[in-house]
Amino acid sequence: TSLLLMAGIMAAVGLCRRWTRRRLRSRHRLCTFLLEMFSTFQVCACTNELCLLGNTEPKPHTALTLTYGFTVLHGLTLAGSTCNPCGTLQPMWGGGMSLKMGGLKVSAQLAAAVLARAFMRFIWSLEMAEPHFGALSQGCSNPMQTTETQAFCIELLFSVVFQLTVLRVESVNPKYRVHLIALLITMLVYAGGNLTGAIFNPALAFSLHPHCFYDKFLSYSLVYWIAPSLGKFLILHLR
Repeated sequence: TSLLLMAGIMAAVGLCRRWTRRRLRSRHRLCTFLLEMFSTFQVCACTNELCLLGNTEPKPHTALTLTYGFTVLHGLTLAGSTCNPCGTLQPMWGGGMSLKMGGLKVSAQLAAAVLARAFMRFIWSLEMAEPHFGALSQGCSNPMQTTETQAFCIELLFSVVFQLTVLRVESVNPKYRVHLIALLITMLVYAGGNLTGAIFNPALAFSLHPHCFYDKFLSYSLVYWIAPSLGKFLILHLR
């Protein structure tokens, strides 16, 4: 049921993106906003559902297999979208994107994070699948299973590794590039998922753990917003 749900989300997002391109092509800013919002919504909604399947046996093989598979699907179906505020910083910093357009994309990503969380909470309230039982009663699931300093360093390191790899494989055929990136993300999740969740995406982090940001805003914003953003700036300076 969970797999069908995620497949349905991806199909619906695909239809929305196609409709947006056809009907709103002349309205560039609105088209850009909606495309980025729909894409980020897909990533956040599917990842919210994947987190519920993380304890499915055999562990961690099931979770890692699903992470790899859906990362490939996201890469193939969401071409042209960033779905990560850190990824939007690069063209803004390099002058390839205006501050206004960059702000528009980041706003779309954060809006999608909130909408995806609200949508998934509604779906979980219907209790269509066993993993949904009790999902709404969870507060802060506390993905940080280490000290704040170590969590900050892990998210910073993972962000640097991820963003650097994305830059290095830009010239690779897109059909192969998505598999390389998916493999990297799966490896990072395996390496640090039990410590910080290995998120390195501010919008996704807020969608997955909003209650944690409400309860401990300073520490979680430092680890899941500032650390990956700082990692992106380090890459831009080191290039």
